[in-house]
Amino acid sequence: MPWWFWILLWIALIALSLLLHLTLGYRLFRKFMSTVHELGDAGKRFSKLSPDVETSDVETTEARAEPGSAIFASPDQIRHDYLTAKAFRQEVRRQRRVKRKADRGQPQSLHDIEFR
Repeated sequence: MPWWFWILLWIALIALSLLLHLTLGYRLFRKFMSTVHELGDAGKRFSKLSPDVETSDVETTEARAEPGSAIFASPDQIRHDYLTAKAFRQEVRRQRRVKRKADRGQPQSLHDIEFR
């Protein structure tokens, strides 16, 4: 094979490699820009939420304690508050579970039936 064939072969291989890298870079850039636009749209959509919307699942009717006040409270009072809040959260979850199963027409669990 003549020497100029090897030069042409290497030029073709380098050109194809460059073309492949440019194509992959262009596709990556397009996907990145698509992601950026979607994130921008999501930011606009979620920034329009009104401040009146409650995002918590637990509905509290009592005022919250001031931050840092637990340091000076008695351990029995803190334990009581914790257990009360825990029971309240469990009851809220139980009520949601009963309502969800009733909406779907599923049988209720024996643990969820109130015996009061």
